Amino acid sequence: MTISVKKRKRITEAQYLAMERAAETKNEFLDGEIYAMAGASERHNLVATSTLASLYSQLRGRPCRVYPSDMRVKVAATGLYTYPDISVVCGRAELADENRDTLLNPVLIIEVLSKSTAGYDRREKFSQYRRIPTLTDYLLISQTRCLVEHYLRQPDGKWLLTEYNDLNDVVELPSIGCRLALSEVYEQVMLLIKEEGPTWELPQETP
Repeated sequence: MTISVKKRKRITEAQYLAMERAAETKNEFLDGEIYAMAGASERHNLVATSTLASLYSQLRGRPCRVYPSDMRVKVAATGLYTYPDISVVCGRAELADENRDTLLNPVLIIEVLSKSTAGYDRREKFSQYRRIPTLTDYLLISQTRCLVEHYLRQPDGKWLLTEYNDLNDVVELPSIGCRLALSEVYEQVMLLIKEEGPTWELPQETP
């Protein structure tokens, strides 16, 4: 999801939630400020949908739930409210209040990178996500080239990065008992490329 220029008016957490639940657009919130989130590109949506579909099919009949970007996530330790492209919880979902629209305990978070938000997703946002005690896996998926970055929390609390950059690669996610084949993640994008002719050679996400 793309973040646009932040709105300067400072508000309370309660005001943010009241506004957000009545709004047609999505906004992040941190330290009294809200940050507008713009729409996503076609490739972004295709990658996110394919990934969500793969996880959903593997998690059917099991005590895990996969949520699209409409599910808000709160980092309780810092007060950040945000909307990951995909989040997964296993076991009982802990929700912030009776509205049941803000998840507190994701096990897996996935962000599809865009040129404008890649740096934010890799650094500031990941720094926030690492404060979620239940989080074990963080995936960053490029929409402009074949690349998945998998951050896995180690027993000592450090995070191990593994990169996958071949359509034959498969990302193992033992924490939720799933596998993500890059051929499935990029399936719809590859069909788009065949139809329209563009290659992966697009402006790439800023490291």
